[in-house]
Amino acid sequence: MGRSASHITLECVLKTHVNLALISEEVAEKKQTLGQIVDQIAEMVAARAANKENFGVILIPEGLIEFIPEMRVLISELNDALAKNADAVAKITDKTEKIAFISSLLTPASAAVFNVLPEQIKLQLSNDRDPHGNVQVSLIETEKLLVELVKNKLAEMKKAGTYTGKFSALTHFFGYEGRCSAPSNFDADYCYSLGYNAAAIIGTGATAYMSYISGLVKPADEWSAGAVPLTAMMNVEHRHGADKPVIKKALVELNGKPFKAYAAKRAQWAVETSYVYPGPIQYYGPSEVCDATTVTLQLEQN
Repeated sequence: MGRSASHITLECVLKTHVNLALISEEVAEKKQTLGQIVDQIAEMVAARAANKENFGVILIPEGLIEFIPEMRVLISELNDALAKNADAVAKITDKTEKIAFISSLLTPASAAVFNVLPEQIKLQLSNDRDPHGNVQVSLIETEKLLVELVKNKLAEMKKAGTYTGKFSALTHFFGYEGRCSAPSNFDADYCYSLGYNAAAIIGTGATAYMSYISGLVKPADEWSAGAVPLTAMMNVEHRHGADKPVIKKALVELNGKPFKAYAAKRAQWAVETSYVYPGPIQYYGPSEVCDATTVTLQLEQN
């Protein structure tokens, strides 16, 4: 799925042409602050309201909060502080005391960021880490944090006379629903091929290799199979307060064709309602419809 990467968000916006998709990798590249992201959303809402369109859709990747510079620093400090003080934190049952204790473990700059967050977000950021020592971003309600901040920003704009619309946002987290959806023909063919190839690799007596399939924009009977050593994919990252060898994340490439395709259209989609309904998954019919790959892969490989 990609815990931190925005691949799914990018694929969804290219499929549906919603008004805005926040791409985590771009936020990191431009060093956008939380305030700047809120301003971007509020300005889009105001522009649509000026066109009498008091509705819109925004896609937010679940790992966004880790890419916002001040939040990234805060989370890094929290990871180390909670790893070193796990027993002490576990003994505190009162929420207010727990938050105060965790705040005392941070540098003044990160403590200042931590202290202005809503209590619920503070607690979510302080939850137990996953087995790799990472904050469990799927448990952090980033969308609700943004809604609250945008609501406050729009209230300021309304007082200043730069916004006249109505704002009543609904949020929905699709992470687990997305994981539980029925596979397409492409998904089934791809996963079958990966598994068949993995068995073939094991059959040769090879170990520590990853199965891969290439040529995915071609018909399935023209795909190519291969294997890559896991060691060739590894680099050293800071986890659980220590440096450990891990496989590097495959993030969205801002110079890649999929992101550039979205970047070329997003100013238009932000203001002009250009939604596309891709319809349900098709299993029977023309191969170009039923066996179609993702928009992202089509742009990358064609």
